[in-house]
Amino acid sequence: MAETGLASARRMSWLPDRAKLHIVMNIFQFAYAGNHVILRTALNMGISKLVFPAYRNIIALAVILPFAYFLEKKNRPALTTSFLMQFFLLAFVGITANQGFYLLGLDNTSPTLASATENAVPAVTFLMAAILRIEEVQLNRRDGIAKVLGTICSVAGALIITTYKGPIIFGLNCPLNQSQPSISLGDAEGKNWTLGCVGLIGHCVCWSSWIVLQAPILKKYPAQLSLSSFTCFFAVLQFLAIAGLIERNSQAWLFHSRAELFCVLYSGVVVSGIGFSIQLWAVGKAGPVFVSAYLPLQTLLVAVMASLALGEKFYLGGVIGAVLIFVGLYLVVWGKNEEGKFAARKAMIPSVGKSSSFTRNEKSSIFQPLLPTSSNS
Repeated sequence: MAETGLASARRMSWLPDRAKLHIVMNIFQFAYAGNHVILRTALNMGISKLVFPAYRNIIALAVILPFAYFLEKKNRPALTTSFLMQFFLLAFVGITANQGFYLLGLDNTSPTLASATENAVPAVTFLMAAILRIEEVQLNRRDGIAKVLGTICSVAGALIITTYKGPIIFGLNCPLNQSQPSISLGDAEGKNWTLGCVGLIGHCVCWSSWIVLQAPILKKYPAQLSLSSFTCFFAVLQFLAIAGLIERNSQAWLFHSRAELFCVLYSGVVVSGIGFSIQLWAVGKAGPVFVSAYLPLQTLLVAVMASLALGEKFYLGGVIGAVLIFVGLYLVVWGKNEEGKFAARKAMIPSVGKSSSFTRNEKSSIFQPLLPTSSNS
């Protein structure tokens, strides 16, 4: 058995890094797609929208903290009051408000719509970065035009999803677990669709704000795992304070079934703990553009899972909006990729200029003979 495991490890070591990235990102998208469906199941079982994220982040903190302590023990910057205030702000925007808006939106819409709306995050991030002058917009180049058009498409898609529900175009009548009548799964009947869409848009805005705010903080505090640990810690305090004030029912803090416990453990360990580490590794290896390009795969997986497991219905407005958001995502991703190529070509220009000034009185090496000519000929 040991020899078999060693052989498989050796085969994995021969895989190119790009192949490993694709394999890991596919696994991550499956895990995250399952989270959308599992969270919706938990909400339909009646789990509290305030208690659930508190437990989720406690578990995530327990997963990340040991790695942050041991792996970044030597290069962790000194803690200051300014850092603590920034960590508190990051926790409120990126976790507390972000997850709160998401659960509100998911509870009133569907897992597929929630996943589709998240595809607008790259475009919203670009828009916020452009407003704050962090991102340059070059309208005289193809990449700048693509990013602007992608942002417009994503915003238009989000508006259509919010303002137009439309008729049902597809839906399975029988979810897989209809044999359990005590648990109501599938679309949330009688819920506020518009409120749910507003919540999902708020989720995207908070997520984008989190990304934009992380950039300047990481420059001063480059210990990423420690930053995540502090962010989770403050998020736990915030959720506990909010839930303690609003959630007066003591039964909401208890797990009433193994299914509820599984949902919390899955979100805390697999998504917030392991999933974060996978995404961090992928961003470090291939960049955020590569990672964001996999978001539509997640939406497709969620659509299949939700349709089979929850009997989810698909509405015309949601499909039109999701298509526009997908188009916007790929326009922004393509624009960022072209911008990177342009910057790489521009960086090569000074070195070319220096070499040309050094050899302007000599023949170019292209025209030199491979062997020097003899002086006696």
